[in-house]
Amino acid sequence: MNYVFNPMPIVGLPIKNTDALFPVRRIYCVGRNYAAHAREMGFDPDREPPFFFCKPNDAESIVSVQADQTVTIPYPALTSNYHYEIELVVAIGKDAKNISVEEAAEHIYGYAVGLDMTRRDLQMGMREQGRPWEIGKAFDYSAPVGVIHPISETGELNAADIHLTVNGETKQRSDVTHLIWNVAETIANLSNLFELKQGDLIFTGTPEGVGAVVKGDEMRAEVAGLTGITVRVV
Repeated sequence: MNYVFNPMPIVGLPIKNTDALFPVRRIYCVGRNYAAHAREMGFDPDREPPFFFCKPNDAESIVSVQADQTVTIPYPALTSNYHYEIELVVAIGKDAKNISVEEAAEHIYGYAVGLDMTRRDLQMGMREQGRPWEIGKAFDYSAPVGVIHPISETGELNAADIHLTVNGETKQRSDVTHLIWNVAETIANLSNLFELKQGDLIFTGTPEGVGAVVKGDEMRAEVAGLTGITVRVV
């Protein structure tokens, strides 16, 4: 096929115990999916229907973090309140449309650790004006993601410690059991809004303790049973 310029390459993420890569199609994110985080952001954590936003799927947004690697990401422009949000990431391996909660697990390829980096001041400004969040959530280098662990090796991750440190100090700590909408429910809900495809990633939400980082800070994000990621801001 003759394009007027070369199309952007597909981003591939590393997979545990194989040289094969997971090709990323879309990135979906769940908003306010831990009750304590909803409270710290000023919202009632009652179990309202989940809501979603997206991040770009290109190499300028996704930061692939290999095992035993520290990657650097630049402090982004036009913000003075740059926040970390650790998340369990679910990789979809089988197309899904209008599926039930009971069917959800069979559509999971695996899991990874991710960071939903956020220009909080810009996000809040858009929220106050009733406008979309893209400038706060969908900027360059906003989605560091680690090694994907196939569900065939991990089993379903319905309970796992999730925590993040900044410069060695714990900032976020919770458990995946505290998700308002668990992984299966999230997948089922999302499949009613979009037809999920192989290669999709779902950031499932962040626990309480979000906060700002500055140049020189180093974040370590871990979910029990998965390969953690180390990211430094420069």
